[in-house]
Amino acid sequence: METLSFEFPAGQPPKGRALVGCVGSGDLEVLLEPGTPGTLSIQVQTSVNGAQLRWQHLFERIFQQPTPPALNIEIHDFGATPGVVRLRLEQGFEEIGHD
Repeated sequence: METLSFEFPAGQPPKGRALVGCVGSGDLEVLLEPGTPGTLSIQVQTSVNGAQLRWQHLFERIFQQPTPPALNIEIHDFGATPGVVRLRLEQGFEEIGHD
């Protein structure tokens, strides 16, 4: 297991929080909670060692435009593909009411 941390510029925090997905069978769980204004913080616990750069590039693509809300995001990964990661994050954004 490896724990990774990332930070990106963000806007204001949303009011809602969400939990999407589940750990197991190559999937992942994502918890989104309101964060500190101006900062998007991401913590990833992954079963795939040495994947820091892959996660960094994925998040840079996802949070490039538009400015994301200020969130604390916890991801518990069990070998999910980048497509599944993006899907779960989009589901979480939909649940908190951020397009």
